[in-house]
Amino acid sequence: MTTAPDTDPPRVALYEAEFAADPHASYAAMRAQYGPFVPVDLAPGVPAMLVIGYDQARRILNDEVRFPADPRVWERAIPDTCPVLPMMEYRPNALRSAGPAHARYRAANSSALDAVDQHRLYALVQRVVAETIAEFRSAGRADLLAQFAWPIAFRILSALLGCPDELGLRIADGMAKIFEGVNAAAGNEMLARAVSELVALRRSQPGDDVTSRLIASPARLDDSEMAHQLVTLYGAGIEPLTNLITNTLLKILIDEAFSATVHSAGTSVREALDTVLYRDPPLANYCITYPPQPVHLDGVLLPAHQPVVISMTACNNDPALEAGGGSGDRAHLSWSTGPHACPARSHAYLIAETAIIHLLDALPEMDLDCPVGELTWRPGPFHRALTQLPVRFPVSAPA
Repeated sequence: MTTAPDTDPPRVALYEAEFAADPHASYAAMRAQYGPFVPVDLAPGVPAMLVIGYDQARRILNDEVRFPADPRVWERAIPDTCPVLPMMEYRPNALRSAGPAHARYRAANSSALDAVDQHRLYALVQRVVAETIAEFRSAGRADLLAQFAWPIAFRILSALLGCPDELGLRIADGMAKIFEGVNAAAGNEMLARAVSELVALRRSQPGDDVTSRLIASPARLDDSEMAHQLVTLYGAGIEPLTNLITNTLLKILIDEAFSATVHSAGTSVREALDTVLYRDPPLANYCITYPPQPVHLDGVLLPAHQPVVISMTACNNDPALEAGGGSGDRAHLSWSTGPHACPARSHAYLIAETAIIHLLDALPEMDLDCPVGELTWRPGPFHRALTQLPVRFPVSAPA
């Protein structure tokens, strides 16, 4: 039986810009040196085990007894200033709980999300996308991250949650700081205040929205619990959705063969999304669990109370899948699997697919407005996120 060493060889730092610039090369080097379990640092002095084996990840994600998602023992030793703490700390919600508590939160969230009318959501996305494109199509240039993907994700999620724009902007700003690990503590405070105001607003003025349905849930969530449900919904709804849209558009822009099949309808936009979710998912490393006891798995000892982080990107691209005749792109783990699988998958697909289809229809001659090598990626252990996606296109009359 072996244990992953702490300093010899050194842990892989997932927070550095070098990792963000070329994570696939890093995953390949990790696999060659360590196999499916890699000792990493999520931030300076914050060790974790990164799982890069597909089979091992599926077993962990489906084993809530040995691998619960409750971090309370782990975080006792973590300083409040730790930049990744807001992304990992205990919250009374489905993402960071286990057992009966998880079942209670999961049921409340699933019910509130399942009540979203898909036809009304589609109409909302169409309207928001058309308005967003109209704001830049006469310029001949745009940053598709800042001017297209982000405002669409923000406006639609705020509408679904019944959140006024002013509150939503503060929530989104706080969430961005948390994902990047830069001013994360300040971002966490900003986020907490804003979601608390949203809860108070919808308690006094309920509407036909996810927040109001959560408040009315049989789970009888108190104000603190409500705030933490909204943190999870915003965390899953703005940053990852923005980056899914952006990363898919990048794939279409730079891969000529792939772009040709999309434009000729040989490949659907849904297939393009799945290709990106398989190869470069917007949430690259997450699905964190905290084993309460040491666990021996495939010859490696996973220490008690040390985070076990699933690398969805590395697991999706595990060579063992190809060697074993893997089941294709839609077998990817980018929505997670098991008891913590994403309950809003259909909504995210609808929003991203509709947004990309309408953009390609509106601006079919769009090209990347810089060399591919000049594109930069935001550092951070968890996400796969561009800093910008500049494009140019012929100026045309509004549709």
